[in-house]
Amino acid sequence: QVHVVESGGALVQPGGSLTLSCTASGIGGFFSRYDMGWYRQGPGNQREMVATISHTESTNYAEFVKGRFTISRDNARSVVSLQMNGLKSEDTAVYYCWVQSLFGVETWGQGTQVTVSS
Repeated sequence: QVHVVESGGALVQPGGSLTLSCTASGIGGFFSRYDMGWYRQGPGNQREMVATISHTESTNYAEFVKGRFTISRDNARSVVSLQMNGLKSEDTAVYYCWVQSLFGVETWGQGTQVTVSS
């Protein structure tokens, strides 16, 4: 069974940077075949896509993070990361790791809290 765990959430000042990591287990040697991504849910908001990276390493970003966030994956370590720069108060949210197999089976992490505040 696939399991993902996020880490790296913290309190950071506006304009600051943070890197989130998501480690997947239960995938065996097939991590490179999974699509990965990050979603977030802010207070009172619906969960929304932040960034995704496919098994072919094609990336997709939400407009509100383009130029500030970078998603990457390390297939050897089964890790997907989200580098976040220029953080704004509106980036405050719980950030969730998302994994999807080639068969369309999705797995979500428990989330990690990112708070941007002075």
